[in-house]
Amino acid sequence: MRISVPATSANLGPGFDSLGLAVDLKNVVEFHPSKFFSVAIKGEGENNPRLKGNNLFISIFNEHYERLTKKKQNFKFTFYNKIPMSRGLGSSSAVIVSAIASAHEAAGIRVSKRRILNHALVYESHPDNITPAVMGGFNAATVEKNKVFSQKKHLPDYIKAIVVIPNKQMNTAKGRLLLPKSYSKENATYNLTHTAVSVAAFFNEDWEMLKLASQDRFHQKARMKTLPELFSVQKIAYESGALMSTLSGSGSTFFSMAYDEDAPMIANRLSQKFPDFNVKTLNFDNDGLIIER
Repeated sequence: MRISVPATSANLGPGFDSLGLAVDLKNVVEFHPSKFFSVAIKGEGENNPRLKGNNLFISIFNEHYERLTKKKQNFKFTFYNKIPMSRGLGSSSAVIVSAIASAHEAAGIRVSKRRILNHALVYESHPDNITPAVMGGFNAATVEKNKVFSQKKHLPDYIKAIVVIPNKQMNTAKGRLLLPKSYSKENATYNLTHTAVSVAAFFNEDWEMLKLASQDRFHQKARMKTLPELFSVQKIAYESGALMSTLSGSGSTFFSMAYDEDAPMIANRLSQKFPDFNVKTLNFDNDGLIIER
């Protein structure tokens, strides 16, 4: 069996813990029953021996497989990882989602994407990454009574994602410690209104509105200060014609959106200015979790 899950960019400016989208950069796992348990990693993390012994995927997979089947079974797993780790592109969410989906498939139990999403909520309490990882496209999501409720928008081919991936990781948990413990009514209202307009702009495909709508007062500046070059990344992206430019998740990746004819020039300028960073131009992913039997 083969399971693939896309990378995601979350928050998208003011949509703290609620907005996210999927890009065409995937982690894939292939597995089958085996006499002996084995793990092979290719791509991101292949040189980290700890991932083979302390693997989040295997832990979640075993937990669900044993719950579903009431037995233990050895499998051979091969991971093909393209999503950078701890860079704000949803690598943890991809692991969680693929592990849950794989366990159900291995147990011969087919469940809906919505069910998998709600299972994923146990391991990731914020729905902005896990929702697009499962559903694909752009998603506005909230949690109510331990369930994810979301709305999805298919993203058209004529817009592209440009991601600038620094050579420095950022830890989500540590990043949250940088944020204020409380917010003023003015700033809360600012983010609420800008999030609302962002969602409307995505669903109406009013891309020109996103530069204004994606402004944030909750988290971006505090996190970006730990890697000041990100302020220049955003400035250059906007000067070069980006439709929006926001910190991806908690960072360190910076996400920009552009029309397809503008994307190469924006990516080129960013590559020239930041030669030590990895700049990628990506399509958006509208499929999310894919299971191939």
